[in-house]
Amino acid sequence: MRTNFFRYKYGKIKLPMFFPDATRAVVKALDFADIEGTKTPGVLVNTFHLWRGLDKKVLAKFGSIGKFMSWKGALVSDSGGFQVMSLIKSGKLKGKITDEGIVFYPGKNKKVVFGPQESIRFQLLLNTDLMVVLDDFTDPKSSYAEAKKSVERTLLWARRSKKEFEKLTKGKKEKPYLLGVVQGGEYLDLREYCTKELVKIGFDGLGWGGWPFDETGKINFASAEVIAKNTPKNYLLHGLGIGKPEDIVQCVLLGFNIFDCVIPTRDGRHGRLFTYNSDSIDKIDVRKKDFYSIYNADREANLLNNSPVSSACDCLLCKKYSKGYLAHLFKIKDVTAMRLASIHNLRFYSLLMEKLRT
Repeated sequence: MRTNFFRYKYGKIKLPMFFPDATRAVVKALDFADIEGTKTPGVLVNTFHLWRGLDKKVLAKFGSIGKFMSWKGALVSDSGGFQVMSLIKSGKLKGKITDEGIVFYPGKNKKVVFGPQESIRFQLLLNTDLMVVLDDFTDPKSSYAEAKKSVERTLLWARRSKKEFEKLTKGKKEKPYLLGVVQGGEYLDLREYCTKELVKIGFDGLGWGGWPFDETGKINFASAEVIAKNTPKNYLLHGLGIGKPEDIVQCVLLGFNIFDCVIPTRDGRHGRLFTYNSDSIDKIDVRKKDFYSIYNADREANLLNNSPVSSACDCLLCKKYSKGYLAHLFKIKDVTAMRLASIHNLRFYSLLMEKLRT
């Protein structure tokens, strides 16, 4: 049986748990009191984006990103390997990925390198409860040789990260969790090899990295099975970016216990709300097929509906407001619509975790 608790600065959290993405130390349309109200135990920040956009002097002044945000819940810092790949591939960031690290050129005759050691140093300044090492994202279109190269670079960076982490935390009684990331794309032998080599290096857990979806948008659980099978039972297993409710349920059955994604807040801002197919919270059964539905809150036909969005929810939206009022807020494009819908979706996910724990 895998570990049942996640320790953080202010206590312990039962697993599994879901972290919404507060990429740049904020969840769009929400403040952290809103997030606390949904019984969400923690959030995830992005190391690469904060490294580029937040002066180190700010972190030195406040002591941690958590204190800067006035957030007393758990904190995870993702390295940003996926974001780096997408930015460089899209041309939004001029740069390249080498064994040295991520090399980019923010201005004329100016070269900046963000490598595995720098990622560790900055994450220790963020002072989060769980740190994810920098990895080289395996492009889903990679050939076997290209995927193998990304795996070897991921392992190279993992060794450098672990060495830097041990050097900078030597003698400290309380240290954050340190997670390696498994790459290898759709090639299961590479996934197995990467997993076993990361375990040899020694981490507190592993993250399922890369792009897990096929061409139809369905998740390929074969990689997750390989990772779980070859990971020690005391390891944390993080489904990086895994966010569809049914996918989370399946991953928990395989042994994964930490998840993060933009889905609940992003979809909420666009009027897509998750609702349990149940009359009450007590009757929710997340192990049933089709245990939830999607409610499109912004449709004009909802304006005359005076019922709550869900009777199986106790969030601010469902306790106080009607479907009609929420539809009105979306119609007039008021930010309150995005706030209430995001609050509802986060509560849906915290309830999902509560049900999975039992």
